[in-house]
Amino acid sequence: MLEHGGNLRDAAKRFGRDDWLDLSTGINPRWYPAPQVADNAWHRLPEPDPALAAAAEAFYNAPKMLPVAGTQAAIQALPRLRMPSRVAVSAPSYAEHAHHWASHGHTMTLTPYTELGAAVAHNDVVVVVNPNNPTGETVPATQLLQWADQLAARGGWLVVDEAFGDTAQDNSVAAHSGRPGLIVLRSVGKFFGLAGIRLGFVAAHADLLRELADQLGPWTISGPAQQIATAALTDQTWQTNTRAELHASGERLHTLLAAHGIDATGTPLFQWWPESQPEAFWQHMAERGIWVRLFTHAARGIRLGLPPDEAGWQRLQAALTEWTHK
Repeated sequence: MLEHGGNLRDAAKRFGRDDWLDLSTGINPRWYPAPQVADNAWHRLPEPDPALAAAAEAFYNAPKMLPVAGTQAAIQALPRLRMPSRVAVSAPSYAEHAHHWASHGHTMTLTPYTELGAAVAHNDVVVVVNPNNPTGETVPATQLLQWADQLAARGGWLVVDEAFGDTAQDNSVAAHSGRPGLIVLRSVGKFFGLAGIRLGFVAAHADLLRELADQLGPWTISGPAQQIATAALTDQTWQTNTRAELHASGERLHTLLAAHGIDATGTPLFQWWPESQPEAFWQHMAERGIWVRLFTHAARGIRLGLPPDEAGWQRLQAALTEWTHK
């Protein structure tokens, strides 16, 4: 199993403390306030609620969406829906994409963002994380749609993972996902801070969504998750306020890092930089009870999410000051 952020039990076991400031995930630390769910949500088998799909289609501006148990479920299932293919996965990016395409008989290559255009001509499937996790790099929507058309013309797919796209909806290609060959993944875990309910959506042509639904089987989304997500996706006031708060917090984090000589890139939810001593920085922060995301392979560096409160900001600033004066 690949390593991910949010593994605080491992942190506690390794460093022997429980007062963690968790900046390892890039998940909104001020999550959507989940409403009370109806009693029968705990009792009935969770048949799909059309209201959830409708709320998602309106929020993401997509013609048709399939709810899935987190985008992870789709990432694992999509490679099973194709015969062995040539697949280019954007790199560095969320490692689960490459892992599952390589594990299901496909010829997978990791492709830098600067080489994705060339990869479209030589592959059957191209996977792009946009905005990228962990670097925040983006590809313009117009470019993605051109690539989607090129791939679809020969039966290929463009898979666009927009899990961190809720703070920049203007660059989404979900509105165009009714065309064959374009598959868009969205998540309620990041912007809404609801990673615990394990819910995401796939936007694609209706035929592909039927195949994917058959692959995933029945009752994939719990009843409580459906009710909570429907409320979150339709709460426009909370969404508007949260976007403004996240953009301000993201800028604050970028400015804080710059003040300590760190040239970072990212999104309103996280910042990343190619740290020359990533293991030492990770150790320094962990010894102060701050859990950050360490990358030691293709994206050798550090990713930081947002502190949840002013005490967290001050704690991070103190640790960064100690790091830069070592």
